[in-house]
Amino acid sequence: MKQPITGYHKDDENEWVAQLACGHNQHVRHTPPWVNRPWVTTLEGRASMLGFELECKKCEAGAPPDERP
Repeated sequence: MKQPITGYHKDDENEWVAQLACGHNQHVRHTPPWVNRPWVTTLEGRASMLGFELECKKCEAGAPPDERP
């Protein structure tokens, strides 16, 4: 199920995490060659992706919302 990005925060390991409209969190890493997301490395890039829909596997599994930092 696709859910839009509503914000971001960093986790305890300093990795970027997208906050989704459904209340779930999802890591958005730029780790080439496995994942190519250069937009996550800048404030402007992250802002440009607000509203972009990511596939939320937690929604599909019926998981409760994540705690927000």
